[in-house]
Amino acid sequence: MNHSQLFDNIVRKRSFLCVGLDSEIEKIPSFLKKLNDPVFEFNKRIIDATQEYAVAYKPNVAFYESLGSDGWLSLGATVRYLRKKYPEIFIIADAKRGDIGNTSKMYAKAFLENMPFDAVTVAPYMGEDSVTPFLTYTDKWVVLLALTSNKGADDFQYHNEDGIKLFERVLTVSQKWGSVNNLMYVVGATRAEMLKDIRKIVPDHFLLVPGVGAQGGSLAEVAKYGMTNKCGLLVNSSRGIIFADNSENFDKIAGEKAREMQMEMERYLAERNLI
Repeated sequence: MNHSQLFDNIVRKRSFLCVGLDSEIEKIPSFLKKLNDPVFEFNKRIIDATQEYAVAYKPNVAFYESLGSDGWLSLGATVRYLRKKYPEIFIIADAKRGDIGNTSKMYAKAFLENMPFDAVTVAPYMGEDSVTPFLTYTDKWVVLLALTSNKGADDFQYHNEDGIKLFERVLTVSQKWGSVNNLMYVVGATRAEMLKDIRKIVPDHFLLVPGVGAQGGSLAEVAKYGMTNKCGLLVNSSRGIIFADNSENFDKIAGEKAREMQMEMERYLAERNLI
């Protein structure tokens, strides 16, 4: 899926919503835990209830790895279900990988070939040779960590040397490695005011923006400062949708929460004359 195809899906669904499948076993409804694969059943019901309003899903791999081999089976089943039933959906492995070249090559093979996801989040700290193996796959994406929303982001990402912050250098240098068709960036919604400056460096790349909802980020500010003439945004919500309810109607409530976000996104797209 390239830049134009992703934008076409956004226009068709009138949404730039990404639902984060941070499916923590302790938080899923208790009645599902009697099933053989409760995590997959939870994901399946969330997907069916929200797919009308979402253009992307982002399983956070940590919540599956923590369950050992069973978790990997649940993750694989989730990706296969999406691929089979909703093939137009963009699927991101939130794995935050990044290592020396031959190791990154194996990570890329795991997530972009054998699973298979459309994209994988990658940490840029080790530089070009740790990222480019992920960029060798046709119609696949790297989602590079640029400016995150956690408290510890201040420790390194705002480090200023010769007037250039570290996250700005990440944005500038990494553009040489890929293109708008295979490279997007993570920018946290709780740093939405920075999007204006970020857009000066990467005016056309897609941004994956977590932190809206439970983490307190403002969708209105993200759209104001980050939207381009091709939208250029995938805004992620995880807990605010998937754990909005813990009853047997959890999937219905999740669908309602996703619909609320989609309706707000539709307004911002309309204001920019994108739909």
